[in-house]
Amino acid sequence: MIGQNGDQLGIKSRQEALEIAGRANLDLVLVAANAKPPVCRIMDYGKFRFEQQKKEKEARKNQKIINLKEVRLSPTIDEHDFNTKLRNAIKFLEKGDKVKASIRFKGRAITHKEIGQRVLDRFSEACAEVATVETKPKMDGRSMFLMLAPKNEKQ
Repeated sequence: MIGQNGDQLGIKSRQEALEIAGRANLDLVLVAANAKPPVCRIMDYGKFRFEQQKKEKEARKNQKIINLKEVRLSPTIDEHDFNTKLRNAIKFLEKGDKVKASIRFKGRAITHKEIGQRVLDRFSEACAEVATVETKPKMDGRSMFLMLAPKNEKQ
């Protein structure tokens, strides 16, 4: 049994422990039920729950939510359009979001996958300063895509 100040009170019977907790106007809380002998503690359980909820809320507040943004390219994309898409992707990456760059092949363009591969490679090289390639370009049906994740400040 552990007292309210954290000092060990030794092994007590259940009834005796309840009486000690009752005299101190506090609760008897079972901390480790599987231990031999089981460990219980005298504490204000309401205050303890409040502290736990406060810690959980603080942890949720500090956690970073990462969104996934998509930038669609085409195998025959022009220079100006490419630069516009690139600027948008860099803006997303600097904000801390992941970017999925995808190329949709239409018609017979699917026979020249290497053209799409070159566009995605050029895109990933242009983003190299602010992003790392999470997944290499790969085909999925009629589209090819690659994932970019923002670089950490530590790197």
